[in-house]
Amino acid sequence: MQIDLTNETPIRLSQAKNKFFGDKPVSIATLHRWRLRGVRGTKLETFLSGGSRMTTLEAIARFLANQNKVESSEPAISKKQRQIMAETANRLLAEAGI
Repeated sequence: MQIDLTNETPIRLSQAKNKFFGDKPVSIATLHRWRLRGVRGTKLETFLSGGSRMTTLEAIARFLANQNKVESSEPAISKKQRQIMAETANRLLAEAGI
């Protein structure tokens, strides 16, 4: 989801470091890492305003909510299982002349 400045509360990234739970504030480097690389496939949404990197309280809430989603109960497919499935699919396609 993108930041909607008409409905969200903007804050500087330097202020955002105090909006996470814990004994100590999150470092600015960590916030930049979260916005650039993300965590578990989710990036912290940010924007530039007058040369300052900003986020919103709502973007922080979305980021934290995504980090705490219940993971799928589906077991992961191993590399070997994936290879067997691909070989089977290729064999079936070859038999069908596709």
